[in-house]
Amino acid sequence: MSEDNEPVSVIVDIGTFEKIEEVIEDHGLAHFIINSDDDEPLPRNEAIRYYQRLNGIEDTR
Repeated sequence: MSEDNEPVSVIVDIGTFEKIEEVIEDHGLAHFIINSDDDEPLPRNEAIRYYQRLNGIEDTR
């Protein structure tokens, strides 16, 4: 408990933690998908270059 008598931490079993983690990840993914619906898809070559940059792969062309 904090000085203000507020809880500062909790202990949960690993199963509960994994369920919470999954819900948070699913919510984030759904939020990303919904917000990216208006984005235009990249042409194939641009998508490959973008993916390579994300993964730190140099484009040698």
